[in-house]
Amino acid sequence: MGLVGKKAPDFTASAVINGNQIVDDFKLSNFEGKYTVLFFYPLDFTFVCPTELHAFQEKLATFEEKNTQVIGCSVDSKHTHFAWLNTPAEKGGIQGITYPLVADLTKSIATDFDVLKEDEGVSYRGLFLIDKEGIIRHQLVNDLPLGRNVDEALRLVDALQFHEENGDVCPANWNKGDKAMTADVDGVQAYFQDVKVLAKS
Repeated sequence: MGLVGKKAPDFTASAVINGNQIVDDFKLSNFEGKYTVLFFYPLDFTFVCPTELHAFQEKLATFEEKNTQVIGCSVDSKHTHFAWLNTPAEKGGIQGITYPLVADLTKSIATDFDVLKEDEGVSYRGLFLIDKEGIIRHQLVNDLPLGRNVDEALRLVDALQFHEENGDVCPANWNKGDKAMTADVDGVQAYFQDVKVLAKS
């Protein structure tokens, strides 16, 4: 059973923020009022994971321009997060990451978000887009070998914000600036006539 449409499970946990500051009262619900991209990754000091964390950092300013908070989470301790944050990228580390990294040492957060791979005790690569009211509007869960596309996460933020602002819905492959449509028969007919994607008879 997916979590889309439901209130995001709240948590209070330890985290490393700004790349160098450990806090023990990091609370997800503190970010209500803005959009949140919460992503889970399996473990610190692994291989696909640092590429994803750096990819989110590279686009962090773009997320922030869209009033969106990025948060990473794994089953590692706050001390392991801190050590990895102090390891240069050329040595497999994530030095330079400034968005919060949450420590889910008890695995309760991964369990609540239904991304825990129980046989290995790590989380799948889950990603959740949470709206300003704390409702999950999108979720994606990849198996461990499959890295995510950060541009797709940004596209979904754009789509959600466009829908909230305009009421129209966003068709397949929609990007900001593209034609959207009304959620009715007339809307889909007008969309297909406009973009001329119907198969020719």
